[in-house]
Amino acid sequence: MKNSKRFVWLLLLLAGLSGPAPAQAPADPKPKDKAAAVTPAESIALLTAPIAPATYDQAGRRDPFRNLLRGNDISEKKVITGLSDLTIVEIQIVGVVKSKGRFEAVIGMSSGFPLTAREGDRFSDGYVLSIAEGQVVLRQTHQGGVPLIKPKDIIREITSEER
Repeated sequence: MKNSKRFVWLLLLLAGLSGPAPAQAPADPKPKDKAAAVTPAESIALLTAPIAPATYDQAGRRDPFRNLLRGNDISEKKVITGLSDLTIVEIQIVGVVKSKGRFEAVIGMSSGFPLTAREGDRFSDGYVLSIAEGQVVLRQTHQGGVPLIKPKDIIREITSEER
């Protein structure tokens, strides 16, 4: 009997701690969320609708798509004082001459003045690897200011008409 009284008190205590049962609200036939109100046909129409192209407005901020490793913008004037200011892509081989038993490459400048380059002369992104009678081999060690893991050899040949 003592155990049954304890059991009843325990049940009453647990029932009092849990509080009254919450009243259930009647089910609302209209959903409150608009996403739940979309029909399957409407969702397919939304998925297949054309998407407007993305546009970017700088509004005084820097362009996040500009390559930061490339350096200066193309619009800026670049002062060229020698071979070390040129990149391999910018140079134009005009010819090859033999001076004192060694070949030298004649490089045409945009200003009209030629420069000569010998084996080992450095550019801003590489150097002259070798010069032969009809070709100049350039080795590119950097690209856009970043060192290349494997250097590229660029061969510029000079045809007999250009000699």
